[in-house]
Amino acid sequence: MRLEKKATVVSTSVAGVLVLMKMTVGILSGSIAVLASAIDSFLDLTVSLFNYFALNSAEKDPDDQFHYGRGKIEPLAAVIEGTVVSLSALFILYEALVKIAHPREMNHMGESIAVMIASFIITAFLVMFLNYVAKKTKNMVIKADALHYKTDLYSNGAVLMALVLISYTAEELIDPILGVGIAIYMIYSAIPIIKEGVLMLLDAALPQEDVQKIKDIIESEPIITDYHYLQTRESASEVYISVHAVFNVDISLYDAHLIADKVEAKIKDLFDEKKAHILIHMDPYDDSEINDMEHSH
Repeated sequence: MRLEKKATVVSTSVAGVLVLMKMTVGILSGSIAVLASAIDSFLDLTVSLFNYFALNSAEKDPDDQFHYGRGKIEPLAAVIEGTVVSLSALFILYEALVKIAHPREMNHMGESIAVMIASFIITAFLVMFLNYVAKKTKNMVIKADALHYKTDLYSNGAVLMALVLISYTAEELIDPILGVGIAIYMIYSAIPIIKEGVLMLLDAALPQEDVQKIKDIIESEPIITDYHYLQTRESASEVYISVHAVFNVDISLYDAHLIADKVEAKIKDLFDEKKAHILIHMDPYDDSEINDMEHSH
């Protein structure tokens, strides 16, 4: 089993344990902050399960229906995860505002504090593990999952602090106010996840610094007199690059192919942690203007 899939199994299992703990105490205590944290953990469980099946589908080999594989499932999963986080945040915000308008007494403070301490410790270990996997694999789904659980870590810490303050001050308004803060932070954290996933689904170009490095490699090859139609895109852990390279008209196809292979190898070295698909079209002259005229008619 791939490390990424193992990570989703671990995160799913942890989320399941946290849901049971938090939901039980949240209902018994009447704490909006604890209940919000329980709902967030339930969504974590759902998303982690979805991520497992997304990764399982994404790693399937290309076939007659999907010639380029199913890599786009990973950014799709990231967009769904970010959307789910945002929707859960809106629900938490609603519940918090209702409690501000209609205060309810909280119970079982000792149990609530104990559960949140345990949740904080468990989530901290999970975040460290997911960050390790995300750094090692560069996988977008695991990166989104790690960020998601990192927001949980902050919210767990904030809920724990709030419960301690409430137990000492008896000021229960702290609970819904914190719920509002957690909701806003969750939405703020979800935006980059959604944005990155959408850009990848829309085949946005690689970052400008990566494109410039590709240009530098092509321009450093003296046999290539010019180039055009450099196009790049990214799909999960794979990058796709195509370019038209112009060679002198009297060069042999064999020699031109050797140069193209040399350039391709250098570009692949730029993306050693990703699978790079590179297509170099060899031109005997610059045909960009002719092709542009044909496309305009």
